[in-house]
Amino acid sequence: MKNLLILIVATALFLHFYPQPEVTKFYNDQKKMLLDGFSEFSDTKVRLKADKIFVDLKAKLSQFSAEEVEYLKEVTSSRANVKSFFEEYCKSEKRSAIFHSDNQIEVCQTISQYESML
Repeated sequence: MKNLLILIVATALFLHFYPQPEVTKFYNDQKKMLLDGFSEFSDTKVRLKADKIFVDLKAKLSQFSAEEVEYLKEVTSSRANVKSFFEEYCKSEKRSAIFHSDNQIEVCQTISQYESML
């Protein structure tokens, strides 16, 4: 047991003073995998369903063009897409090339209601 402890300490000291890129990459990959696993395990599952935005906007879709509706379906296809759209166009107030300004405001207001769940 004592020899094993000495070996672990010696290896740690060696890697500390003489870092190895392959070992560092392996360590970072394993650390990321563990953190992702713990995050998934401890997730409360209180998340926004991406299509909730589309459902909330269904009553107002008559003022959207066909192209805007298709783009809205694409945006609301996943939570990552919703979050990306919100950060790119709603938080920065950047104009979308597809949405009319009024429609973009409607979409951003709807997403902002669920911002904490993104």
